[in-house]
Amino acid sequence: MNTSSDKVIGLAEAIDTFVVDGAHISIGGFTINRNPMAAVYEIIRQKKTGLHLYAHSNGQGADELIGAGCVARLEIAYAGSGRFAPTCIRFKKAVEAGRIQVEDYSNYHMTLRFTAGAMGVPFLPTRSGLGTDIVNKWGFSEEMRRGDSRLPDRKLHVIDNPFNGWADTAKVVLVPAINPDVTIIHVQKADPQGTTRIDGLPFADVVQAKAARHLIVTCEELASPGSLREDADRNQIPFFCVDAVVHLPFGAYPTACYRVYDYDPVFLNRYREQAETESSYRAYLEEMIYGTCDHAELIEQIGKDRIRAIAADPDTGYAVGLDRR
Repeated sequence: MNTSSDKVIGLAEAIDTFVVDGAHISIGGFTINRNPMAAVYEIIRQKKTGLHLYAHSNGQGADELIGAGCVARLEIAYAGSGRFAPTCIRFKKAVEAGRIQVEDYSNYHMTLRFTAGAMGVPFLPTRSGLGTDIVNKWGFSEEMRRGDSRLPDRKLHVIDNPFNGWADTAKVVLVPAINPDVTIIHVQKADPQGTTRIDGLPFADVVQAKAARHLIVTCEELASPGSLREDADRNQIPFFCVDAVVHLPFGAYPTACYRVYDYDPVFLNRYREQAETESSYRAYLEEMIYGTCDHAELIEQIGKDRIRAIAADPDTGYAVGLDRR
């Protein structure tokens, strides 16, 4: 835990420090909303490998990490980028080719698993999943689990209800906690000490953040010290959970950041086309990621016209009149 009063560092340093090859990492956001894309691109630039990735219902971030060969294992509820890729393309191709191992849970299961990690308990019970193949079909074998101390010995446990008085609940499902080495989230505002404020839906970001051993927060706005103490009830993550703060305007691009900018349909449509083949995806990586030194250069390459087109309307929080086709 970093308890200093100023945790502001550069993105390259944050990724180099906290994301090592083989690390268990978690990224926030939901489908094409508030993915920590600048951090994802920096992980790709630094050519991190063997990552064990956890996500709730991520899209663009997970797909690009998988496509670039950074991910060996994935635990997730859903991997899709809305209408642009109802199932993420590089994710799908990696699964079909056997390049990654995947274990799937329901959306609620993943929320419970991160919540258990945040609470410091080994599991949480639920009835969700009973009667489904989520219980029966495992992505990670028992042999793999025996050989990796970071994996629970089972995907989940179904047990008899241990309490009397709940006769209508004969069985419960125990889902294991997640405690990533590092979680990375992108938010609208944070201060130098790490106090974090998310506008709009937080998705599972807050429990993902609190479950992690280390937390990197990238933010659109770096608030002045102490200013987030005003309206403190709007803050979701306290400073003592945060290890690094990176001031990074457009850090979620090309996904949306509510009240700041919308997702970019031009970029996402082009990505969908380029993700279809190995050669076109490699060309995309060379041009957009390896060919740019940092996220600011990527945004400069996108151009001011596109950035203006996705600017959020202050009343709705979205880009009004944006052609989303």
